[in-house]
Amino acid sequence: MNDQTMATLTGVVLAAFAGYGAAWALGVVEGNFAVLLLAAVLITGVYWVAEKLVFLPRRRAAADAACAQARQRVAEAARAGVAPEPVDEAALRQRLLQQPWWLDWTAGLFPVIVAVFVLRSFLFEPFKIPSGSMIPTLQVGDLILVNKYHYGVRLPVVNTKVVDNHTPQRGDVIVFRFPPKPSLDYIKRVVGVPGDEVAYLNKQLTINGQPVPRVPAPDYYDADAMRYRKQFIEVLGGKRVHTLVDDEQPPFVPAVGDFPHRDQCRYSIEGVVCRVPPGHYFVMGDNRDNSLDSRFWGFVPEDHIVGRAFLVWMNFGDLSRIGRFE
Repeated sequence: MNDQTMATLTGVVLAAFAGYGAAWALGVVEGNFAVLLLAAVLITGVYWVAEKLVFLPRRRAAADAACAQARQRVAEAARAGVAPEPVDEAALRQRLLQQPWWLDWTAGLFPVIVAVFVLRSFLFEPFKIPSGSMIPTLQVGDLILVNKYHYGVRLPVVNTKVVDNHTPQRGDVIVFRFPPKPSLDYIKRVVGVPGDEVAYLNKQLTINGQPVPRVPAPDYYDADAMRYRKQFIEVLGGKRVHTLVDDEQPPFVPAVGDFPHRDQCRYSIEGVVCRVPPGHYFVMGDNRDNSLDSRFWGFVPEDHIVGRAFLVWMNFGDLSRIGRFE
């Protein structure tokens, strides 16, 4: 293919990426960043290989030929007794070896895109906290990092685990694909692991018949609601967890959905009791009366877990938020 054909083809590919991004931003399509990033890796990878094997050797041959022709013209002029015009071979070679724009925007970006792909898929992924369900541990606007390999290495997009590591423990803060709508990412705290009987009755958390130890803490001021809420410190899985309770909210769970293993839960005016099935986890928000969690939509399958959240790396409204959390 000549340069004009490749330029046209590349323009179409980049326009398709831009169109997909715009449709995603406008809500016309439900975007999938993992798929988009994988497609970018594959496409720029093809260009990168073609650059190494075809396009760069072709430009080098053209540069060698141009330099040889320039030297020949200088020699012919000297033989004819004409003062030869000096030729800057280095500048000529640099100009002819320069990547055209369609390679600069594909093969040139491949190392950066593949590095982001590896980092995001297997090591760490950034998320932004969109709601107050994890207050006071996490605030709206916190930018957090999620450890992708703590619970094992998974293949991107298909999410198949290929390497085992730790299993989620009570008290871990996890990011997972929302079971009713897996295209959404949620963040909650693990309170029940497979086999546990989790009870949340009259706003007291009990696991396997043992109340989770908790002590009162100073009331928490909710700036959005402009009111104070009761705060407790629970010991969950060896971690000190700050939780909020709103006495004005009733203890029963309203608007319970129909979810897999629904028969493992019993609902009453006091709350809910659930037996966690194998391969699943029961999660709750630390802001107990302002959290849409397992009480409403059920259990988190193990293969929906993205990773363990562990660090606030930025909050542009409050830099003091930066640091690790439990």
